[in-house]
Amino acid sequence: MWPYHPDLLARPVPRYTSYPTAAEFGDAVGHADMAAALDAIGAHMPISLYLHIPYCRAICWYCGCNTGAANRTARLDAYLARLHDEIDLVAARLDGRGRVGRIAFGGGSPNAIPPAAFAALVARLRTRFACDDAILSLEVDPRGFDADWATVIGETGVTRVSLGVQTFDPALQAAIGRVQPHGEVARTVDLLRAAGVGSINFDLMYGLPGQDNAALMATLEQSIALAPDRLAVFGYAHVPHLIPRQRRIDARALPGAADRFGQAALAHGRLTMAGYQAVGFDHFALARDPLAQAARDGTLRRNFQGFTEDPAAILIGLGASAISEFPDRLLQNAKNAGEWHRAIEAGRFATARGVARDAVEQRRGRAIAAVLCHGQAELDDLPERDAIRLRLHPFEQAGLIDWQGTRLRLAADALPYARSIAAAFDAWRTAEDRQFSHAV
Repeated sequence: MWPYHPDLLARPVPRYTSYPTAAEFGDAVGHADMAAALDAIGAHMPISLYLHIPYCRAICWYCGCNTGAANRTARLDAYLARLHDEIDLVAARLDGRGRVGRIAFGGGSPNAIPPAAFAALVARLRTRFACDDAILSLEVDPRGFDADWATVIGETGVTRVSLGVQTFDPALQAAIGRVQPHGEVARTVDLLRAAGVGSINFDLMYGLPGQDNAALMATLEQSIALAPDRLAVFGYAHVPHLIPRQRRIDARALPGAADRFGQAALAHGRLTMAGYQAVGFDHFALARDPLAQAARDGTLRRNFQGFTEDPAAILIGLGASAISEFPDRLLQNAKNAGEWHRAIEAGRFATARGVARDAVEQRRGRAIAAVLCHGQAELDDLPERDAIRLRLHPFEQAGLIDWQGTRLRLAADALPYARSIAAAFDAWRTAEDRQFSHAV
């Protein structure tokens, strides 16, 4: 279905959930930067919130998230108490300005905390922000999910849940440290549907150690049978030099580049055949789902949660390592929980890393997002447009892109090359850059 040009995919590239990427964050930022960004928010400006819960009941070997084991009650309680303090700190700075349309809980695994603690967080948010009608979304680990959690999800009004499934193959689960029987996932789906959750997403992975087409197809079939509204199908990123826990994964068993490409194509073909609409390069959604609707009407966006229909340009991150996005800057809280605790306890924002985005960087970011979300981008307002066209010449020769004046358009079969094409707009990347993962 897709033409394979390995030379055009050889260079590791970012996933571009932001621009500049987190790799460009520096430490010359702090409390004052976050305070200024919050002060610039207008009275009725739409904003979204993200709350990071950096704990899991069990740590998966492949995972690159900032998370630790939820094996000490006192540590969890202290984190949650400080998260309440941070909610108060941000709300006090906003002083009623801004209107929250989305609240997302991620991790880690948010359901590693007690369901009553989650309900208390939602109650605190609704007390401190104008967010009574905000859409609530939640990441869930099916392992340990139970009826009590489903009840709280229904009571708090969570309408969107993403499940970490990855694979249904028992041997592959053992190879990546995430043993999770099919029955647990199916039971979780049933509980969520009964609780009124209208949009369920499955996260799946290809490129896993020992995974072949047959194993991937079996997982796709089992997923389709459970009828999630959305799926995200990611290529496993093996970067043990950055994520030490990945050293437990046998790199010798990882599929090669051509096999990974074939698995991505297989997933795309099977899911679209099953009635899912491709959204961007790695998401899929049923036609009735708001994500698919956004892809059709040209309002699809990309942020730290991936492809989204969230229209807000401002995302405020709460919790250790959480990233906030503002038009002119990206700011990240301290990754170290101790540093984050101390800052919030002192009444200061825990901002520790970030990067400013001037007008040109904002235009580059919009072009990258347009390539990924809409398959086209305008170069007219970019000062380096001639250099970008030169970098993209190999893709043009391969028939993957064409030009209408200064407007770039991706061909229908260029989807797996979207991130590589977007990288041509990235002023921070060099040919020697090897800190990222496979383009597919």
